[in-house]
Amino acid sequence: MTLHPILAALRKHKAGVVLISLQIALTLAIVCNAVFIIGQRVERVNRPTGLDENDLFLVSQQWVGAPSSDDPAGVEKLDVMQKEDLAALRNLPDVASVTPSNSVPLLNSSWTGSVSIKPGQQLGDKSGTRTAYYFTDEQVLATLGLHLVAGRAFTAADVQHQGARDQRDRPVIIVTQALADKLFPQGSAVGKVIYSDGSSSPSTIIGVVARLQIPSTGSWGNDFAWYSTLVPTRLDSSYARYVVRAKPGRRDAAMHAVPAALYAVNPMRVLDDDESVKSFADIRASAYRADVGMAILMGVVCLILLCVTAAGIVGLTSFWVGQRHRQIGVRRALGARKIDILHYFQIENLLIAGVGVVLGVLLAVGLNMWLMTHYEMTRIPLLYVATGVLAMLAIGQAAVFVPARRASNVPPVEATRAA
Repeated sequence: MTLHPILAALRKHKAGVVLISLQIALTLAIVCNAVFIIGQRVERVNRPTGLDENDLFLVSQQWVGAPSSDDPAGVEKLDVMQKEDLAALRNLPDVASVTPSNSVPLLNSSWTGSVSIKPGQQLGDKSGTRTAYYFTDEQVLATLGLHLVAGRAFTAADVQHQGARDQRDRPVIIVTQALADKLFPQGSAVGKVIYSDGSSSPSTIIGVVARLQIPSTGSWGNDFAWYSTLVPTRLDSSYARYVVRAKPGRRDAAMHAVPAALYAVNPMRVLDDDESVKSFADIRASAYRADVGMAILMGVVCLILLCVTAAGIVGLTSFWVGQRHRQIGVRRALGARKIDILHYFQIENLLIAGVGVVLGVLLAVGLNMWLMTHYEMTRIPLLYVATGVLAMLAIGQAAVFVPARRASNVPPVEATRAA
């Protein structure tokens, strides 16, 4: 089959060809970038935190009329109150372990700073590296389910306490493998000394855990998502958080028992059953609700665009088939087979779609560059664009098949009918 008759026919229907080509181009550009965004969102939602998330929940509470954390005597009283809470929670029959912590991954409440291998260096300095701090105690590894890959865990002797706004030395710390590799790419980090937040007081790395995500899920934290630092320090203030690991399968029972246990220790506190005691599964769902919603919205937009484009191809081809009944009949009378008619419309559609996808590739790249400039998007991989091109061509061929098959069934007798 030669292309000359097809090109001649397309020249007679310039408006329809241009509209369908532009529709294909626009659909390809939007769908490629939307699928890329969906892929990024899905990757964010599914990335591991480093925790053993099963049977884990967080308790957040605030004392009423608590001593001031700005006064040394008040800090001591607050620490006693916190230790009483920890003892009460650890004595619950359905609880395996408890640790205090200023935050947990995905909570979007973080204490960030910088660490360096030289004293007095801030984040802006060449060797300063951003990190998120978790202030906790000796039960942190067991409670969070972190995997220690080098060194040792905290002991009770390592744990100190301070007011929430106080600045104290951090003699020992545990870091994540990602942060250890960043600071000491040439060897083990265990036993090495680093300096926090521009301090001249050294902190010795006594252990390295495989992974621990920072609390923030915002795009600003992407560059240091795995650079976490564990500090064996209880923070004392009128507000406290406790991470609790329930015994296997007993999470709900343990969560239900928490309010009564804490009120029994000290009723002068604010503790809401729904918001103050949250499973980590709920924390994860809340952290990524916007990402999931965006992925669903983008998916719906892609589906609508693809359906509209396919419907446009079907409609245009059906219209052309209706106009060309007599011409098709003449071709059939001259010996054209059904398969020849079918191939004619498929090739015609392939040419239109080919023009559309070429324009679509240019639009997709341009749209991605615009998103990179204005919305901190990363460069779209060529695989997404290539897959989009193949998908659009396949959808075009599938959409044209039904009207093309109807055209192939036009009998030769149509050639004898009046125009």
